[in-house]
Amino acid sequence: MQAEAVRCRGLTKRYGEDTLAVDGLDLDVRRGECFGLLGPNGAGKTTTVEILEGLLEPSGGDVLVLGRRWDADERYLRDRIGLSLQQTYLPDKLTVSEILQLFRSFFSEGRGVEETIALVALEEKARARYETLSGGQRQRLAVACALVSDPELLFLDEPTTGLDPQSRRMLWDVVLAYKANGGSVVLTTHYMDEAERLCDRVGVMDHGKMIALGTPEVLIDSLGGRQIVELSLDEGADVDAASFLPIDGVHSARILHGRVTLTVEQLHVALPAVLSALDASGQKLTNLSTHRATLEDVFVNLTGRALRE
Repeated sequence: MQAEAVRCRGLTKRYGEDTLAVDGLDLDVRRGECFGLLGPNGAGKTTTVEILEGLLEPSGGDVLVLGRRWDADERYLRDRIGLSLQQTYLPDKLTVSEILQLFRSFFSEGRGVEETIALVALEEKARARYETLSGGQRQRLAVACALVSDPELLFLDEPTTGLDPQSRRMLWDVVLAYKANGGSVVLTTHYMDEAERLCDRVGVMDHGKMIALGTPEVLIDSLGGRQIVELSLDEGADVDAASFLPIDGVHSARILHGRVTLTVEQLHVALPAVLSALDASGQKLTNLSTHRATLEDVFVNLTGRALRE
């Protein structure tokens, strides 16, 4: 069996002569893992995923999905991958069961409809029309449509966007159960807690390139500290990020949107030292907040901008 669920080498995608959406990307997704592809709008992640899904043709490079190529084995691959797009439009008047029966008919093999409904905890809505479902129920049904073929590889594009916290957690449980049964997942998301909860590894894309790759824990450790201190100073203050680096316990410093962001390891050591340094320099603190370092902080540290910009 092919060791990787996905293998890309030198993947490129151009739109016209001026736009290079994917720029020589190398990527491996291991079987049985959930791989998160992160990046801001325009980073190239959606284009990359659509190539992996067989929806776009690459301009160059080599792409293997489940050990096969789309140009030679499309029928084979269609039977073995599941897709759940960011927006799914299904017939309003059909019931949950009828929709899943329709999708099941597209595949030569797969799960039973009742089993699939149970996987996404929609048993009580089996006879309900699509138009009556809540947003969270509709999203779970969309994932069920991707699971009804019993795929080896599942693509999830922003699966929990706009959902309430309870609906998000229910979908997380669906993904974790699928992975626990040996399935492989490629996930795109803007929610960093989602990536940290679900993903074995994440890749951060920017300008068509992979700029960081590893487990969430390893990427967060790369910051040099597990705590983030954010400071706002008096408007008009002449602030130099480098001036914070000599302070005891500060590993890195940057300025984003007028706020100073410091990476520290021991908050109880660094914070008093930072406040003392500000007092000594005569700079007036107007706001201070702290939080545990996240993948969002990793992205800002790598690119100098926030993920949602």
